[in-house]
Amino acid sequence: MSSANPQGLQAFPEELASRESWLEPFDWYREMRDENPVRYDAKRKSWDVFRYEDVKRILDDDETFSVNPRLADDFVEPDNPGEGLIFDTMLLQDPPRHDDLRSVVDDQFQPRTLREREPHFRELASDLLDDALGDGREGGDDSESGEMEIVDDLAYPFPVTVIAELLGVPAEERDRFKQWSDTLVSAASDDEGDAEYAERQQQAQMEMAQYFIEMISDRRENPRDDLLSRIATAELSDGSQLSQEEALGMCILLLVAGNITTTNLIANAVRSFADAEGNLFDRLRDDERALTSALEETLRYRSPVQAMTRIATEDVTMRGETIEEGDRIVVWLGSANRDERQFEDADEFRPDRSPNQHLGFGHGTHYCLGAPLARLEAKIALTELLERVENVKMSDADLQPTRSSFIYGVESLPIRYDERT
Repeated sequence: MSSANPQGLQAFPEELASRESWLEPFDWYREMRDENPVRYDAKRKSWDVFRYEDVKRILDDDETFSVNPRLADDFVEPDNPGEGLIFDTMLLQDPPRHDDLRSVVDDQFQPRTLREREPHFRELASDLLDDALGDGREGGDDSESGEMEIVDDLAYPFPVTVIAELLGVPAEERDRFKQWSDTLVSAASDDEGDAEYAERQQQAQMEMAQYFIEMISDRRENPRDDLLSRIATAELSDGSQLSQEEALGMCILLLVAGNITTTNLIANAVRSFADAEGNLFDRLRDDERALTSALEETLRYRSPVQAMTRIATEDVTMRGETIEEGDRIVVWLGSANRDERQFEDADEFRPDRSPNQHLGFGHGTHYCLGAPLARLEAKIALTELLERVENVKMSDADLQPTRSSFIYGVESLPIRYDERT
């Protein structure tokens, strides 16, 4: 197992190895749901599970399906301690330790807490759009038409600035945060070997570790009103503090998950809205309930996280296949969310779909801690955008998928628009 990729998703399945197939993996998902809903991939040494019912069952059973990668038969403890930092996050801990770690920051991500910060978040998004729309005008300041790049101008800088502020680290360093985050979730590029890929990942982890070690040390001496101080000084249920490894792991998790997922949710929403029939942007403007529903449908239709990994703690039979203790299982959320057995017309984007019990943020104990923040950020970003622009259309561009084996989005998303007057 590559320690640089703690989810165990060392590589794409062969069927999704090309960029084109990862941009639209949904036909393959459908084929697997119908013909091979539980299958073993010998090349990746992983089981793949595709149907909604089975994915939800696995996510709901912590005792049988652990998140701890160390339980995998082929797990190799990293030689360099810095490479293993991510293993100490709550993301890869089972209950009860998971619950203890999550309790350190859980209340800061509750909707009632976030509502107090909403006006400030709106200011951040508004400032970004001021810059983007000003720069995007064609033909001078009086022009009403323009072009902007959704990822670079809004979807990336907005959530990374928010999570940086919540943590208590300088927002002006967000480019470093993005580079680290992108590296940690990326798959190998087309032109690099395993050794180069591992070295790139290790370097990013070590740089992040050194950065946060200094920050945590400072907060233990001089605590402030921020998440870093809470992590550095928190007392757990047994009276202990987080170990340095756990504190580092939590900082890294919050930084990476706090911007990567929301970036792709915002971009995937704009892409889905632009592809929808009729002028969906205009229908969603000034209708908070409709926008909320459309974002939930985005989470189902183009889930920012397409896959998660579990380790079997005992032999399990599923769909006639025997998964043995210590085997790695990849549950495909992106496939489960397109399962016709659960969702009517599953391959259609229905902005008003109800009910919509998608698994876009996972399920069970490890349901995404940051889900309320991601929903709020996406709602703010889209609301602010829709108040300012109309006649939004995708620019002619070849979309390139995010090069990750579990994060789903596009590297850039240029749009054309008319400014509202």
